[in-house]
Amino acid sequence: MNALPPNEGRSWWLREALARPEFAGEPCPPLDTDTKADVVILGGGYTGMWTAWFLKELDPGLDIVLLEQDICGGGPSGRNGGFVNSFWDALDFLAERFGDAPALRICRAGQESVDGIGRFCEEHDIDAWFAAEGTLSVASSTAQIGAWADLIMAVDRMGLSDIITVLSRDEVRTMVDSPVFHAGVLTKVGGTVQPARLARGLRRVLLERGVRIHEGTHVSRFGAGDPVVADTAGGTVRANAAVLAVNAWAQHWRRFKRVITVRGSYIVLTAPAPDRLAAINWTSGLAVSDQRSAVHYLRTTPDGRIAFGIGGMQPDLARDIDPRFAYDEGSIRVAVDDLYRMFPAFADVPIEAGWGGPIDVSGDHLPFFGTLETGNVHYGLGFTGNGVGPAHLGGRILAHRALAKYDDVLALPLVDLEPRRFPPEPIRSVGAMVTNRAIHRRDVTLDGEETPNPFVDFVAKLPRRLGYNLGP
Repeated sequence: MNALPPNEGRSWWLREALARPEFAGEPCPPLDTDTKADVVILGGGYTGMWTAWFLKELDPGLDIVLLEQDICGGGPSGRNGGFVNSFWDALDFLAERFGDAPALRICRAGQESVDGIGRFCEEHDIDAWFAAEGTLSVASSTAQIGAWADLIMAVDRMGLSDIITVLSRDEVRTMVDSPVFHAGVLTKVGGTVQPARLARGLRRVLLERGVRIHEGTHVSRFGAGDPVVADTAGGTVRANAAVLAVNAWAQHWRRFKRVITVRGSYIVLTAPAPDRLAAINWTSGLAVSDQRSAVHYLRTTPDGRIAFGIGGMQPDLARDIDPRFAYDEGSIRVAVDDLYRMFPAFADVPIEAGWGGPIDVSGDHLPFFGTLETGNVHYGLGFTGNGVGPAHLGGRILAHRALAKYDDVLALPLVDLEPRRFPPEPIRSVGAMVTNRAIHRRDVTLDGEETPNPFVDFVAKLPRRLGYNLGP
């Protein structure tokens, strides 16, 4: 059995970035006094920081205070797989949910964000390893072959074959050769980024623009009113408007407790092995995922590593975001074993790092944006592990909403979308744990080219039967 990597406390991405002065940056001490601002932002991840960026683009004179309980990029924004995704791979569901024309608007807005992130890195000299080389979704078992049928029918109906193309087994393996890859779908919009470098580079630009960032600042009490009030141990911020960009931690807010649920996503990283990558034809920056319910997502790094992730994991009842979301030995073991099964040529390449993070899962598998009844508190949640590209779009939405300035993105169906509600506790946590384990068992059985137990299969499919866009 291969040894597991140690728990280093931070993701490899973040440790790699913070080791470089241009990404470590100047300190942003905790708030230590009472202050006023035009806008206060809770959360120093992508959504909060992109909101601050767009606010400054709209009104450079705005006084913005951003409060982050850890460090900017310390949460999911510095832990994810770095897939800069749009919404094209969800075109069929978007069309079913909202209609063809609104679905196209969402996908094109997502595509603008992919391009916008690339431009931002170039214009601000941020070496975030941005590579817009597309995404490849593969069938990693025979049961997954054709799972994209509804997507391709939507693509054909809308004449979008120049963006999304079905590939044969041989065509897939000329791009990335794995004995378990059978066929796939190539989406030409999308790519990869070093997520922590992007987050820390964005932080640097915001500081240059005059945004007041306070890290290590936990908001102990938030009052929605006029003004909004954010209390911390060191002081209070009063502001005309607020943006809540707290990701999975929104589950602790009564307002959001039943519209998101929290899952874990875990990544392992190999030692550099560029010759092995060349031997399996993986010499591009192509991002790869499969069609499992507990999805595998994988990409390479410039020095020849594979970063291999698995989503949809749940440590027991998971009613709180505890340290197991940052490192769970069982989930890390699953990721290691699956990596070596998918790429046996890497069997003797050591695993040098492993980490995890919480993701805010919505019932529609889509982010949603809205405003509280007071009219001056805005939020964006439910990225469901796919937030690198959509958070850029979310920042644009929230900035325009906060300043009451119109932009076409405010007409997207994701804005003021009423999210599907999850059951109340204790049903939610217990039910989620049971179905999550069934989903994982079903995936493992299909990975082995066997037929799932009928009862396990039934339980795994319950979320979708209940109207959620989750599970098989």
